[in-house]
Amino acid sequence: MASSIIATNSSANACTHGFIKASCSDCNLKGLCLPIALDIGDIERVDKIIQRSRPLQSGDHLYRTGDPFRSIYAVRSGSIKTYLVDENGIEQVTGFFLPGEVLGFDGVANHKHACNVVALETSSVCEIPFEKLEELSLQIHTLQHHMFQLMGQQIESDHQMMLTLSKKNAEGRIATLLLSLSKRYARRNLSPNAMRLPMSRMDMGNFLGLTIETVSRTLSRLHKEDVISVDGREIVLKNHERLDELCHLLQ
Repeated sequence: MASSIIATNSSANACTHGFIKASCSDCNLKGLCLPIALDIGDIERVDKIIQRSRPLQSGDHLYRTGDPFRSIYAVRSGSIKTYLVDENGIEQVTGFFLPGEVLGFDGVANHKHACNVVALETSSVCEIPFEKLEELSLQIHTLQHHMFQLMGQQIESDHQMMLTLSKKNAEGRIATLLLSLSKRYARRNLSPNAMRLPMSRMDMGNFLGLTIETVSRTLSRLHKEDVISVDGREIVLKNHERLDELCHLLQ
């Protein structure tokens, strides 16, 4: 259960478990999960409702399907995977979240979380109690608008992925994912070309509707064509134009 992983703090600026102190005003990711227009006073008001916990280790669940919805979460470090499990126990990966990205909106509609969330590596999150966020959003309208934007972005991302899976071949699907990660890393002031994939080949294939063998073969082919270079999870994008062409090719 989420409650076994997320422990609350008595102070917004310090962790009662002795971990590194953190605050929104000092975080270099605040421009991603908070509105840029917030002044320092409003950032401090948001900071007071945020709860920071001990890190999640690889394989730790933040929450599971059916858990009561109480909070949304901003990834502070590491990477997170969301997935569903069907009636036959088959796992379907539905998304990957990087530092500065917000998750948990799946629980808003029915007050219960609709998916499972697990850390892909040692990760930390900021927990934002939704009731307190709603109250504060009524007072800070830019914050309310930003939350709507975040939800809209997730809906748009889901629609784009549905389009990718329905119309593109293996190279197009992988190119779409790589360019998406490139843009997301760039927003964090990281290299848009050199990246370390947060997910395994198996998770990548599951997410894109491909077998692990197809993922490996496709990455190797793109490597041989000098479109990318591959060394385990280390990827360098060498030809963005070719990747973009692959994204627009139909099956």
